Amino acid sequence: MVRRFISRGIPTFLLSLAPLLCMGAVIAADEKTDEKTAKSEAAGDEVAKDAEVETKDVKHQDLELKLPKTWKIAPSSSNMRLATYAIPAVEGDEEAGEFAIFTFPNGGGALNENLTRWIEQFSSDGRTSVLKQGKVGENHYYVADITGTYQKPKGPPVLRQTTPAPGYRMIALVVELEGKGVYYLKATGPEATIKANAEVLRKAIGGQSEGETDYEI
Repeated sequence: MVRRFISRGIPTFLLSLAPLLCMGAVIAADEKTDEKTAKSEAAGDEVAKDAEVETKDVKHQDLELKLPKTWKIAPSSSNMRLATYAIPAVEGDEEAGEFAIFTFPNGGGALNENLTRWIEQFSSDGRTSVLKQGKVGENHYYVADITGTYQKPKGPPVLRQTTPAPGYRMIALVVELEGKGVYYLKATGPEATIKANAEVLRKAIGGQSEGETDYEI
C-alpha cells in the first residue's frame, strides 16, 4: 500500500502522519463513548439514590406518612406539635433539619393566612417563595417553598424570640384530609439539606412535584 501511494506522488511525511490521525480518531470516539457512559451512570446514580431511601410507616392521629428511616424522633419545642423529627444534614451542612407536624381542633385558621405567616418567617430582603398545590386521591395539599434568612425561634415559644439564620429553607405543607381535618407539615433547616428532601416530603403524603400547579394567595 505504501509503495502504491508513493508511486502516485503522495509525500512520505504525510504517510507517516496517517497512524497518528487514525489514533486521534480512535481517541475522540473513545472520549464520546466515555462521556455517554458517564452521563448514563450519573442518571443511574440519581435513580438509585432515589430508590435507596428506605421509609417507615408512621401515623399521627388520622395522618399516615411514609418517612425515611433515617429521620429520628426528636424532642418537640412546643406541646402544640404532634411530633418532631430530625432530618440528617447533607454533606456540607453542619446543622440538621427539623420536620414538625401540627394539627388543631378548629382547623388552624385560613389557608392563605397560614401560607403568608410562613413566608413572613423569613426576612423580606433576599427572600424567595414558591407556592404550589396538588391532590392525592380526594385530599388536597398546598406547598410553600421559601428560602432566605429564617427568623429562627429562640428560647421558649411563649417569648417569641428569634435569631436570624441565613441560607435557610422551609418546605411547608397544608394537607386537607377529606372529612378528617387539616394537618400542617413543616421542614426547616439549611438550604441544601431541605432541598435534598423536597421530593421526599411530598412522597411522605403520597404526592409528587410533577403535576402540581401554581397557587396564588
